[in-house]
Amino acid sequence: MAALASTTVQIDTQHDDLVHDTALNYYGTTLATASSDRTVRIYEVGATYVHTGSITCHTGPVWEVSWSHPKYGTLLASCSFDGLTCIHRESPSRTWNTIHSHCMKEEERSSVNSVEWSPHEFGLHLAAGSANGSISILTHLSDDSWEAASFLDSPLGTNAVRWAPYKGVGIMELVTGGCDNKVRVWTNSDGNWNCNQNILNPNGPTHTDWVRDVAWRPVNSGVDVIASGSEDNKVIIWSREGETWSTTVLKDFGEPVWRVSWSVTGNILAVSSGDDHVSLWKETDNGWTEVSDVKEENQQNGGGEN
Repeated sequence: MAALASTTVQIDTQHDDLVHDTALNYYGTTLATASSDRTVRIYEVGATYVHTGSITCHTGPVWEVSWSHPKYGTLLASCSFDGLTCIHRESPSRTWNTIHSHCMKEEERSSVNSVEWSPHEFGLHLAAGSANGSISILTHLSDDSWEAASFLDSPLGTNAVRWAPYKGVGIMELVTGGCDNKVRVWTNSDGNWNCNQNILNPNGPTHTDWVRDVAWRPVNSGVDVIASGSEDNKVIIWSREGETWSTTVLKDFGEPVWRVSWSVTGNILAVSSGDDHVSLWKETDNGWTEVSDVKEENQQNGGGEN
C-alpha cells in the first residue's frame, strides 16, 4: 500500500517543560497544549500558529486537555497532578476563565491523569480518571451548576478514560486503561455505572504491563473497536460484535506505547511510542497496515509518561 501523504508542522509552544498533551477543537481552528510547567496554552491555527492565551489554574503538571462540543460554547477541560479537574470557558474572545474546579476529598486526593467530554448527544458530561483508581463524572445542570459522581475503576490506578461514540440509544459507555494492566468497559443505562466483565477475559491476547492509553473508534459501524497502548510495548485492538470481545495485537513496538488516537472518521489510528515515533495505521482486508511514520526530531517539547 502506498504511504499516506502527510505534512509535519513543528510548533514552538514556548512551554518551560515537557508537553504531555495537545488537542484541537471541533473545527480544527484552535489548539490547546498541556505541560509540566503547570500551564495550558491556546493557539489559533492557520498559516501559522498564534499564541492567544494561557490558563494557569493548576499547581502541578497538566496531563491532558479536552474540548467540549461547540453547541455548549467554548469549553476546555484540563486535569493535573495537583488532583484538580478544571473547566474553563472562553468569554469574551481570547479571555479564559476557570468556571469550575473539582477535587476529591483530601484523603482521596490524587493525580487526575485523564479527562474527556462525552458525545454531545448525551448532554454536557466530563469523565476524569485518577491515580487512586476512581472515575469522576461531572454533569452540567440546568441551573449552571455541576454535579459530581464517582465510582472505582481500578484499585491500582487509572491512566486513561475515553467515551464510546453515541449509538442513538440511551446507553453511555466508557473505556478505561489501568495500572493493573486491564482494559475495562463501563456501561450506564439506568443511572449506575457497571463494568462489562466480558472484556476482562476476551478471546485473545491481553496486556502484561500498565495500560497507558485507550481510544474508542469514533464511528458506529455495527462493530465496536477500541485501541489500547501499554508499557508492555504493544498496541492491542479490541473488537466487539454483539456481546463478545476479541483482541489482536497490532504490533510490538519495542518501546512503551504512550498514546493512541483515532482520526475523526475512525479509519486511521495514530500511535505514539517511546522511540519518539508517531505511526499511522489503517485497517485493510488483509489486516492492519502502517501507512506513515514520523520521528520527533525536536525532543525539547516531546511527550512522556505522566
